[in-house]
Amino acid sequence: MSVPKPVWVAALAAFAVASLGALMTDLGPWYRGLIQPSFQPPDWAFGPAWTTIFALAAVAGVQAWQRAPDQGSREWLLVMFALNGFLNVFWSLLYFRLHRPDWALYEVVFLWLSVLLLIVVLGRYSRPSAWLLAPYLGWVAFAGALNFASVRLNGPFGTH
Repeated sequence: MSVPKPVWVAALAAFAVASLGALMTDLGPWYRGLIQPSFQPPDWAFGPAWTTIFALAAVAGVQAWQRAPDQGSREWLLVMFALNGFLNVFWSLLYFRLHRPDWALYEVVFLWLSVLLLIVVLGRYSRPSAWLLAPYLGWVAFAGALNFASVRLNGPFGTH
């Protein structure tokens, strides 16, 4: 039994975004020196959470791809997932590599909106696909709350 091409593409894209995000995530001395909010999960929880979210997103993408009515709709799905993947990695770059949680706080709004857009558009083709992205939307909202708390507890940034 061969695996259909959309499944391979979705799996590789999810792996690429997860890998790039992980490369951007530096839990070194700068991060360890930040005051964390009381509701910060343990560091080990982020890997399983993101793995689940990316797996669900890949399944949602394949389902929507298969149910999209035409090639133009499929291309639009690819553009939206690519934008979302870029925003996901860019947030990690801003926060962890550039040490700018303040900039990341603005960017997380666009990341959250990109997930919401995916949910709305995927819902046109497959309601179950849209629901598979609900944990992603919730997790990004939670990440935004953590980001906001980090800025309040540790700002200002970029002064040294």
